[in-house]
Amino acid sequence: MPDYKFDCHIDRTGTSSLKWDRYPDDVLPLWVADMDFPSPPGVIEALHQRVEHGIFGYTHASKEFKEVLVEWIKSHYNWQIQPDWIVFMPGVVSGLNNFCQAFRDTHQQVVVQTPVYPPILHAPDYSHLLRLESALVKSSSDHYEIDFNDFETKIRKQPSQFILCNPQNPTGRVFTESELNKLAEICLKHDTLICSDEIHCDLVFPGHKHIPMASLSPEVANRTITFIAPSKTFNIAGLGCSVAIISNHGMRLAFSRQLEAFAGHVNALGLTAGLAAYRSGHEWLEEIILYLTQNRDYLSSFIHDKLPEIHIFPAEGTFLAWLDCHDYDLEPNPATFFLEKARVALNPGADFGEPGNGFVRLNFGCEQALMVQALDRMEKAIHESEMI
Repeated sequence: MPDYKFDCHIDRTGTSSLKWDRYPDDVLPLWVADMDFPSPPGVIEALHQRVEHGIFGYTHASKEFKEVLVEWIKSHYNWQIQPDWIVFMPGVVSGLNNFCQAFRDTHQQVVVQTPVYPPILHAPDYSHLLRLESALVKSSSDHYEIDFNDFETKIRKQPSQFILCNPQNPTGRVFTESELNKLAEICLKHDTLICSDEIHCDLVFPGHKHIPMASLSPEVANRTITFIAPSKTFNIAGLGCSVAIISNHGMRLAFSRQLEAFAGHVNALGLTAGLAAYRSGHEWLEEIILYLTQNRDYLSSFIHDKLPEIHIFPAEGTFLAWLDCHDYDLEPNPATFFLEKARVALNPGADFGEPGNGFVRLNFGCEQALMVQALDRMEKAIHESEMI
């Protein structure tokens, strides 16, 4: 088995890393959704070959890339898509805003499920659309559930767009087929357009299964735009390569025209890396899920044993942990407390909408020793604050 160096520290200074450069050197960064692992060897080799060619003119996605992507989706999710359904785009965030803009004349409100990834939360605002929030609810079984009555109440107010995030960021939920079918039933009933952000679809832990929303039925697919990307899966977010899958010809045409006018195209190295990742990254992905599972389980055990007043929602997918810090009453808020007192950078829960107040999001996609060091600092900071 190749050594993929998941358990090694790789110095990212001098690489203009957003994750590592935002804070001073003494801060451990466990915030933005960017893993600290080298990408698959096949990706790195393909990039070397492309750079050695030396010409970086206008580039389009190859027929091979589409064929490889069709096979990846079929083999991983048992969903048969067609090559002409695929639209390449420079990023899921631009895709989210493009979705809102492309259909704003006929669907003037957007429903989102909070807490949720900030670009999803704010995409309606940037298109001057009405944003309606349907909050996920915490269940007694230590995870979040959908309030279907509230969701339908919001959807039926007027013709709606709905942005689904699955696997869900920041809660780590991977919605079940039953849950997705209920959402789809409501959306079909009220003529709702669905944008399904499935960027973390490949990073799902044992015991859980990702089901693409559009794979439920042709009727659902006809109302759905699905976003996927190699960026989170293979840690190549900085290369800007994402995909929209759209079976409805009219929706695909409207989305593509809007995208071409305002978002541009995927760059040459992004296409090179994306193709290589889907073509040769299967074994690497299996190994990274094993490593992330170990990190997730260590994190959960540490929180339960050492910081029992923090409530952790076990991640079913993603490499992100959602921590409820309300019971510790950390001032002025948990993220600022941990940054100032522990020198650990986490995402403030409030960034994910009002239900995130009192929470933090922790990125465990890193060398385990780094995560352990950060957790020790967090425990020490809390215990010192309790002694004051």
